[in-house]
Amino acid sequence: MNAPATTPVEKRLVDLLATAARGPRRDGLYALWLTVRTAEGLLPPAAVSAKNHRRRLQSLEHRLGSLALSAPLKRALVAARQHLEPATAASAALVLGQLVTPAGEVLGVEAGDAVAAAARAARTFI
Repeated sequence: MNAPATTPVEKRLVDLLATAARGPRRDGLYALWLTVRTAEGLLPPAAVSAKNHRRRLQSLEHRLGSLALSAPLKRALVAARQHLEPATAASAALVLGQLVTPAGEVLGVEAGDAVAAAARAARTFI
């Protein structure tokens, strides 16, 4: 059986992204979605290969540099990208847990709640 193309948390973030007006909030939601997607890609049962993970990290780094992000969110996302280097479920759980507060404070409660749900799910794999 194939894993779904997106996780429920990714779907929630995409829905928030679809309703956001252009600007820093929309860029922030996009960057958050990319980071969550990269982190959740490390989780079983459908973890991506090491090669695909490296590609996602490169894409994430490239995109973060080109988006208009608030300073607190940008710091959190850059740190998250670095913490994802080991490519483990534990690093994914750590990153998702650390993104809850900045996501909620900068992008709104719904974004923070979505990341919190991802963090709870990730902790079941460590």
